Amino acid sequence: MALRINPFSRVNDDTGFGSNSNSYVGRFINRDGSFNLRKEGIPVWERVSIYHTLLNLPAWKFFLAIIIFFVSINLVYTLIYLLLGAHQFQGIMGTSEWQVFKEIYFFSTETFTTVGYGRVNPVGDGANLVASIEALNGFLYLAVFTGLIYGRFSKPKAFLKFSDLAVIAPYKNTTGLMFRFASYKNMHTLTDVEVKANLALLVPEDGKTAYRFYELTLERSRIQNLPMNWTVVHPIDENSPLLGLNEEDIKTADVEIYITVRAFDDVFSNSVLKRTSYTWDEIQFNRRFVPMYRETGNTTILELQKLNMTVPADVKKEAERLG
Repeated sequence: MALRINPFSRVNDDTGFGSNSNSYVGRFINRDGSFNLRKEGIPVWERVSIYHTLLNLPAWKFFLAIIIFFVSINLVYTLIYLLLGAHQFQGIMGTSEWQVFKEIYFFSTETFTTVGYGRVNPVGDGANLVASIEALNGFLYLAVFTGLIYGRFSKPKAFLKFSDLAVIAPYKNTTGLMFRFASYKNMHTLTDVEVKANLALLVPEDGKTAYRFYELTLERSRIQNLPMNWTVVHPIDENSPLLGLNEEDIKTADVEIYITVRAFDDVFSNSVLKRTSYTWDEIQFNRRFVPMYRETGNTTILELQKLNMTVPADVKKEAERLG
């Protein structure tokens, strides 16, 4: 049976995604908020920004890249010194090739960082020239590294964690699609928080399939402060594109819900943005989120470890509770 979409749903043609069914493979937006897209057609050095890449690398990859570059550049200079000959240095105490290599390598690191301990030093013109160029490169390396560290620390970040799953559960006198997120840093509260949710559906049209996008109406799309978690709810009512769809339907339609959160961060005094998405296999039916806070004394405890915890939703009990 052909998939029937609620005709009263609000279509969104301004998402920036194409409608051709072959335009995308997999999800539109990755869970980390990046777009599932690769660009080709022009040289890689024109497409890649080293500075932007290093700013956005995970911390462990960033420092690993810095270490690899440091070791590699000193190996290059060491090979240049060895090509010039060890006789262009004085103070070398090693007798084997490996010992000479080590002493010249560490001389290179001392020159590159401008430490300059001084036992091994160049006496030949070639080695002095190369050492002077290396010292200049070392100054530039430290300047760039310092700028990158500052840029990474000063870059505004949302520090939001989203639930791994979205759920469809009883909500008031109907059902609702729900997901939640929380600000996880201590002493870090976002204000003027706005969330938008859109739905992508693969639907049949004129004997073919094409993606159609719908803006999901939310129970609440803006809050003034986010000190705790926020469970975002899309009521599946007479205007919802999800009305009447079951688990098999959302699988067939390759459903993806992508989320954008914008807020103001008073720590950085700047706006921040965070994206994520949920595909059909990350949406569970008849589940609900458990509360993730408790009170102790005069303090409310936000239990971040419960962000992804769900329990079965008892439809009958929930209906009786809601009247």
